[in-house]
Amino acid sequence: MSNLRNRVQLIGHVGNDPEVQILDSGSKLVRLSIATNEMYKNDKGERVTKTEWHSVVAWNKTAEIIEEYVTKGKEVAIDGKLTTRSWEDKEGNKRYTTEVVCNEILLLGNK
Repeated sequence: MSNLRNRVQLIGHVGNDPEVQILDSGSKLVRLSIATNEMYKNDKGERVTKTEWHSVVAWNKTAEIIEEYVTKGKEVAIDGKLTTRSWEDKEGNKRYTTEVVCNEILLLGNK
């Protein structure tokens, strides 16, 4: 059960073309967003779709796969973990973001 700690699995559509960075260390980093949809009926019985956006980052080999095969609108399944990082903006305010660090990706849908 220890491998279930801090594990995220998402299936959704890519919201933007992946942004690729090569760091000074030579590591490759890719950033993208994934939309997941949840459907339910509201008080009036109307069907409602709620979309959640997830920030995703991938490193090295996984980043290379995403760079080569993933584009905006592609349906993907990812497996990873949640991480939170912080930084100071130009005004000196502390900012935080939570991202999914992708360990594995599965390309879904039509080619």
